Amino acid sequence: MLRVVRGEPDDAELAALTAVVAGLAAHGDDAEAEQPARSRWADRAAAIRRPLTPGPGAWRASAFRR
Repeated sequence: MLRVVRGEPDDAELAALTAVVAGLAAHGDDAEAEQPARSRWADRAAAIRRPLTPGPGAWRASAFRR
């Protein structure tokens, strides 16, 4: 809601003010929120893995995420 504190704007001025405020509210901080998702190819953390643990059944366990 908008409240006029001083003066008496006509309908056209009030409509223009409402359009500007609504436009600013719609485009607030969306620039930071619309960053594209980082692909797994570019993710440096995906290149780091835990050390291999040899032992019985290790080849079977290597296929599952922990």
